[in-house]
Amino acid sequence: MTMNRLLTALLALTLSLGVLISGPVAAADRPLLISGKKSLYQRVLSVPGAQMYAAAGSEAGTAVTPFTAFYVYAKTHQDGALWLQVGTDRHGGVSGWLPSSSTIEWAQGLTVAFREAVGRDRALLYRDAATVRELAKNRDLEHYAALYRSAEAGETRADSPVVAIQPPGKLDIRENFYLVPILKHEDLYLGSEQARLLEVSSVPLDSDKPLPPPQPTTKVAAKAAEPVATGQADSAYRAGLVFAIDATLSMDPYIVRTREAVMKIYDALGDAGLLGNVNFGLVAFRDSPQAVPGLEYLARTYVDLEQGRNPGTFLSRVNDLTAAKVSSQDFIEDSYAGVKQALDDMDWAPHAARYLVLITDAGPRTANDPLSSTGMDAEALRQLARDKGVAIFVLHLLTEANKADHASAAAQYRELAKFPGIGSLYYAVPTGDVNEFGHVLDTLAGQITMQVQMAAGAQPLPVKPAEPPADENPQLAALQSKVAKLGYALRMKYLQRNEGGRIPNVFNAWLLDRDIRDPEQHTLDVQVLLTRDQLSDLHDILKGVLQTAEEGLLSPQNFLNELKSLAATVSRDPEQLGSTTATTAGAGNSLADLGFMREYIEDLPYTGEVMNLSLEDWETWPARQQIEFLHRLEDKISYYRALHDHTDLWVSLDGGPVSGDSVFPVALDMLP
Repeated sequence: MTMNRLLTALLALTLSLGVLISGPVAAADRPLLISGKKSLYQRVLSVPGAQMYAAAGSEAGTAVTPFTAFYVYAKTHQDGALWLQVGTDRHGGVSGWLPSSSTIEWAQGLTVAFREAVGRDRALLYRDAATVRELAKNRDLEHYAALYRSAEAGETRADSPVVAIQPPGKLDIRENFYLVPILKHEDLYLGSEQARLLEVSSVPLDSDKPLPPPQPTTKVAAKAAEPVATGQADSAYRAGLVFAIDATLSMDPYIVRTREAVMKIYDALGDAGLLGNVNFGLVAFRDSPQAVPGLEYLARTYVDLEQGRNPGTFLSRVNDLTAAKVSSQDFIEDSYAGVKQALDDMDWAPHAARYLVLITDAGPRTANDPLSSTGMDAEALRQLARDKGVAIFVLHLLTEANKADHASAAAQYRELAKFPGIGSLYYAVPTGDVNEFGHVLDTLAGQITMQVQMAAGAQPLPVKPAEPPADENPQLAALQSKVAKLGYALRMKYLQRNEGGRIPNVFNAWLLDRDIRDPEQHTLDVQVLLTRDQLSDLHDILKGVLQTAEEGLLSPQNFLNELKSLAATVSRDPEQLGSTTATTAGAGNSLADLGFMREYIEDLPYTGEVMNLSLEDWETWPARQQIEFLHRLEDKISYYRALHDHTDLWVSLDGGPVSGDSVFPVALDMLP
C-alpha cells in the first residue's frame, strides 16, 4: 500500500459526518469546556475503525464514520482505559461512548483544503517536520525537483522524505466535503514569504476494519506512575539495539569505545525526551572455555534490553566487562554464540525496530567446526534473526594479527548481515583503527536513534553524527544509505501493523501551505470549522464595529470611546456564544484587547488585520486609508451574511437538517 493511495483514499472519501447510532444515554446538558475557555467545547475526531458503545466498557459496538467530529460530554476510566461520552451537537444529544484510543483531539477545528494545482506544483506530504524546515531554509530547488518528479511519477524511493503527493484534479470541498484535520502548526519563512508548516492526519486505505474494545491495561496503568521523560509517552515506537562484542584478548579499546558511544546516545535521548524509546543491550562472547579454561565463559549477557532502558544500569553493568587475559586456541572465535545468545535471551517483542551489532576482529566458528556451540552457519543464523525480526550489522575489525583470516571471515559476515531488499549491513574497519571504529559506531547508533526520534514525533535530537562526504568514506556512505532504507522499512512495517496485529488508525504527515518553487503561491487553504451560530455572532460583532467606525471617521477619539462602550456591552451579555478569555478584555489598544476577539478564533495560526488593528495607528491614518480598511471589513461582513444564508453549503454533524450547529470550513484569510 503506497502513501499516495492512502492520501487519495482519504480525499476521495465523502464524509456524511453522521454517526450510525444514537441512544438515550444520560449526559450533561452541555459538553465539557476546553481548559481555560469559557465557551469553547472539547471536540474529538473518530479514527478509522472506531466503534460506538452504549456504555463505557461495553463489548458490542457499532461502526462510526471515520473522522466524524464529536463534542465530549464526559470522561471515565474503565479497566484502566479512558472512555469518552460524545455527541454530535452541543445541546445534550449524546450518541454513546468511544474509547479515547479511537479518537484524536481536535480542539480548534483546523482543517486543510487543497487548491487546484494550476500553474504550480501539487503539494507534497513529508514524513517529518525537520525535512520541510530544511527545505524551506535552504531553498534547494534541485533536490526538491528530484523529490517532486519521483512523487509525481509514483516512484518515490523507500528512503525518500516524501510520503505522498496531492492527488491530481480539482477537489472542491463545497461539492465533496472532505476533512484533513490539522494537529499542529507553526510559522516559518519561505524566501521572503511567511508560510505555515502543518501536521495533518490522513486515513489508511483499508482502515475500515472495526477496532475491538480496549483491553484491560492493568500492567500499563501500573507503569504509568513511573517518571516518564517529556515526549516519551507520545509514541509506542521503540527500538532495541544490542551489541554482541568480542571480549577476547586485545579487545579492551573497542569495549571502551562502544561504552562511550552508547553513553553519548543516552545523553542525546535524555535531552530530546526519548529515554525508553531506544533500549540498549550488550552480550560479550569469547570462545570455548572447554578448549581454553582461562577464557571463563563462552557468551554472557551483561545488559538486557529492559535493563538498558536506564543509562545508569547500563553503565554499572558494562563497567564490569573487560577483555580476556589469555588467548583463544586459534585466530577464530565462536562469534555466532554471541549472536545467538543475543537473539535468544533478549525480549525483542516490545520493540518495533530491532538491531543487533556484532563487533569482532576474528572469524566465526562455522557449523562444521568441532568447537562451534551453535552448529549453525551464517545463512541459518541470519534466518533465525529474520524470524525474530532482527537486523544484524557486522563491524569487522581488520587487525593485523588476523590478516590471514580476513577474506574468509568477511565472506561469512557479509552473508550473516544480509537483509532482504537492503543488502549486506557489513562494514570492514581497515587495520582495526579504533578512531574509525568509533566514528562508524557513533554514526550507526546515532542514525538509528534519529529514526526513532522521527517516528516518535519528538523534538530533534541535539546530537547528530556528522555524515562524511561519499568520496571521503564511500563504505560508510553506503552503510548509511542502507540504514536509512532499513529504518524506513521498519517504520512502515510498524505503521501497517500495530501491537494488536491491526492496521494503524491514522497516518500523519507534514506539508507547507506555499509552493517551494514560487513562495507567493498558496498550495492549500488553512480553514477552521465554524458553526452557523458562531458565524452569525461574528457577523453581528463586526457589523457593530463597522457602524461605530463609520460614525467616528471624523473623530478618532469618539471612535475609541464608542468601541470601549460596545465592548462593555458585549462582555456583559451572558448569552454571547463566543465570549473572550482575554484577561485584558475591556481595556487596551486593539479590538482584541478590548474584548472583541472570540474564543473560536483565538489561538489560530494567523494574525488578523481587524482584531489586531492598533487604535493608535487608526488615529494616524488619513481618511482614505481608514475608508479602505472599512471597505475590507464590510467585504468580510457581506461574505459572512451570504455564507450564512447559503444553507446548501452547511454540513450537519448529526446528519439532520441545517441548524446553528451545522459547520462550514472558513478560510483563515476570511476571518477578522
